[in-house]
Amino acid sequence: MSTRKSLSGWDRAKREGQRRVLITAYDYPFARLAQDAGIDGVLIGDSLGMAIQGGRDTLRVSLEHMIYHTEMVARGAPDCLIMADLPFASFEASPAQAFAAAAALIKAGADIIKLEGGAPMIETVGFLSARAIPVCAHIGLTPQHVRQLGGFKRQGKTDAQATQLTADAQSLAQAGARMLLMEAIPTPLATSVTQALDIPTIGIGAGPGTDAQILVMHDVLGLNAAYLPGFAKRYLDGASLITQAINSYAEDVRGQRFPAAE
Repeated sequence: MSTRKSLSGWDRAKREGQRRVLITAYDYPFARLAQDAGIDGVLIGDSLGMAIQGGRDTLRVSLEHMIYHTEMVARGAPDCLIMADLPFASFEASPAQAFAAAAALIKAGADIIKLEGGAPMIETVGFLSARAIPVCAHIGLTPQHVRQLGGFKRQGKTDAQATQLTADAQSLAQAGARMLLMEAIPTPLATSVTQALDIPTIGIGAGPGTDAQILVMHDVLGLNAAYLPGFAKRYLDGASLITQAINSYAEDVRGQRFPAAE
């Protein structure tokens, strides 16, 4: 098994201080490109609701959507760790509901599933871990709680919030979580949680002190020209390049330069 794919390899990387890199992907071509670029892990995020489906949040993504996209990504990046999100309303009702949804994603090709939530999810994490489902817990800004949070707002800014997030992180790890993703929280908080836990941590908008980093593919490639989160970085003006290529094709057809006579 690829050391990138092996969970024990991720544990070893944390112990040795080796930073690992994840990125989102939602289909075969981009997953293949991510693997070819040397990415360690690929997340099929419910962010597809915004990046792919054009929604204003992630809440309309279904388990069927996640299974479909996980199958494609798993074929495209077989040597990378494949992580898949449990979407909204697929796991919150009971640990048994969560197990059914998680098992479906594992069968679709995921190596580990990710679920959002702190203390309320401790029992579920323990239930899944005891039944051969590796779990990455997700705390901080949890997009599925966007209505409750009043928007995509940074978390952990007060002492009380920081204390609660720290306690949640420790409890989730004790319950059996194999990884912890922290989103949009202060750098000192993310760093202290990382240092306190034996399991690998993943940051997005949480500063440089985590064991791994993740960004949305479409932010990295500049495919969402209208919006870029403050914690993301655009490495390519992909939207302009693709628009120019399509425009050149259209001009060639209209100018009878394509197809060529031969």
